[in-house]
Amino acid sequence: MQDKIYSAIKSSVDSGSTSGVNVLILKDGKEEAYCQYGYRDLENKTPMSRDTIFRLYSQTKPVTAAAAMLLVSQGKIDLSSWLSDYMPEFEKSYINVSGERVPAQKHITVRDLLNMTSGLPYPGDWNESVKQSGEVFWKMEQRLYSDDPVSTAEFAKMMSEVDLCFEPGSEFMYGTSADILGALIERVSGMTFREFLMKSFFEPLEMNDTDFYVPAEKSDRLAKVYDYSDSGLCEVKTDHLGLRYYRDVPPAFESGGAGLCSTLDDYAKFASMLLGGGEYKGRRIMPYQAVKYMTSSCTAEAQSAQLRECWTWMGGYSYGNLMRICTDESQTSVFSSKGEYGWDGWLGTFFSNEPEHGITMLLGAQQVGIGRVGTLTREIKNIVMSELI
Repeated sequence: MQDKIYSAIKSSVDSGSTSGVNVLILKDGKEEAYCQYGYRDLENKTPMSRDTIFRLYSQTKPVTAAAAMLLVSQGKIDLSSWLSDYMPEFEKSYINVSGERVPAQKHITVRDLLNMTSGLPYPGDWNESVKQSGEVFWKMEQRLYSDDPVSTAEFAKMMSEVDLCFEPGSEFMYGTSADILGALIERVSGMTFREFLMKSFFEPLEMNDTDFYVPAEKSDRLAKVYDYSDSGLCEVKTDHLGLRYYRDVPPAFESGGAGLCSTLDDYAKFASMLLGGGEYKGRRIMPYQAVKYMTSSCTAEAQSAQLRECWTWMGGYSYGNLMRICTDESQTSVFSSKGEYGWDGWLGTFFSNEPEHGITMLLGAQQVGIGRVGTLTREIKNIVMSELI
């Protein structure tokens, strides 16, 4: 299996699809394969390595969902409660219908945040609501390097004034829900989002390379970000979704949807904890019932269909608690089994747990918009499932 995975990533790198990739495979807590090839820094010929740090972007979301589940298990958050019960700034919401702003008939619930059914959009240009979201992120970027950057709580306040794309709970739409969830966790816990994650996960799991920033002594391990150009791969030093490219200082905005940086080995500890029903190396990190709920399908079929419209390769998948959930393996375009869950990131990182078979797969890359890494990820997933089952 290791040789097949190595061959796949070598072919991808040699073809110019990506600068470098590493892959880690576990089964029943035991390492089955680790492969690396290519560079995390093309210009300086710094090779990809096991301790390479990646910007996780949306692979942050499962960690945010786990944090929310902890507070639910402690009776501090109720999934069916209105978001405004905890964050009054969301008391009044509006929907923009063909340019007309009308009051929403329903309130956003905590569950809507976890299932991306809140109607809170990411930035874009195809309707008024996503344009308003774009204005929020533009304002964040203007202050990103100032003495007064936008905080997690201020971001939530700004987004509370953005029109929703639909009635809360009625549709699925990938958006800023996880970032609002991070602000909710702050409000309920009385800690910063980072402090809560450190106390609840990163310290007990010894995820020593996972954080919202990369300190100076580790900066050379942070992979550079690449995109395609006429002359081949080129580094793209882009600030994106309110996040600084270099991640060299603790951010004011601790993004629950995109902010974390981590390594394969660190994230494997989190993944193994989930696969262990909340236990890791004999220590309980999360209640079993919280993990069971977190890794279950939650969206209605019509909403799952909207997920599959966004990402066509997700046939056979539903969505719940900020992750994809395999509900029908006969409809997937990748070898999977019912109950498989995980998520990926904008720059190509990928996480998959197969509870039925005890398999964890993690992939690291830093390619804008995932690029051609998506194809490689599915190829490796198929190799892993074929070899280990």
